Amino acid sequence: MSDAYDPAGDGARMSFAKDMSYVDYLSLDQIIGAQAPRSDTHDEMLFIIQHQTSELWMRLALFELAAARRAVAAGELRQSFKMLTRVARIFEQLNSAWDVLRTMTPSEYGAFRDALGRSSGFQSHQYRLIEFVLGNRNPAMVKPHEHRPELLAMLQDELAQKSLYHVALDLLAQEMGVSFDASVYRMDAPHQADDAVTQAWTRVYQDPRKYWSLYELAEKLVDLEDYFRRWRFNHVTTVERIIGFKRGTGGTSGVTYLRRMLEVELFPELWNLRGAL
Repeated sequence: MSDAYDPAGDGARMSFAKDMSYVDYLSLDQIIGAQAPRSDTHDEMLFIIQHQTSELWMRLALFELAAARRAVAAGELRQSFKMLTRVARIFEQLNSAWDVLRTMTPSEYGAFRDALGRSSGFQSHQYRLIEFVLGNRNPAMVKPHEHRPELLAMLQDELAQKSLYHVALDLLAQEMGVSFDASVYRMDAPHQADDAVTQAWTRVYQDPRKYWSLYELAEKLVDLEDYFRRWRFNHVTTVERIIGFKRGTGGTSGVTYLRRMLEVELFPELWNLRGAL
């Protein structure tokens, strides 16, 4: 019988008394120790980890979106394309996570639902920031965060900046030699489709070779919204499967509210022009 394999024989470091380890670098003590179920039910751990990991992915999405916005504003489109592709894949990852949560039945969720109190995903400041960055802006949505001044300031700061789509429209206007009405750049309301913007994007799609960078930027935005819509849809179906049409723990109408969110279009002109091509 051969001796057990010893990684040290291949040069693997086996002692970390004086060196940074994997656990240290990733702060795993804090991350793995961050689950604090408030009931003794088995399935609450799934619920907590599902939402904590989603928040981590959203943290990365915000990091990439901020960098993509800076790159687009600077005309560095090639760099932005990589970042926007990554954000789309992050939402693909978030989308797959609903499959895990859907293994929980209504009875299993009901066993610990009261332990949530009034907490709800509706109160996720990171999700709200993502929507604000992408252009779905509603100042009323900062109210759930008024008790946390640092989060309130973060959201208000974002509302004072141009959205990712705003900077894309700046570039579109510059490259096409047009200007858009000030209403296109509203900071305090969701972006609404504008005929002049649709016409400008349509010109890009009618001659992609001439406007290839804008064409590719448009498709990266469509790809991102495509994955974002799928995530929203699976959110709705997961909630309906687990709680039906009960009100959400945060007081929303639950599935009814989430279905209304499915109607939101982030970049409406990029979808509307397709019927005219």
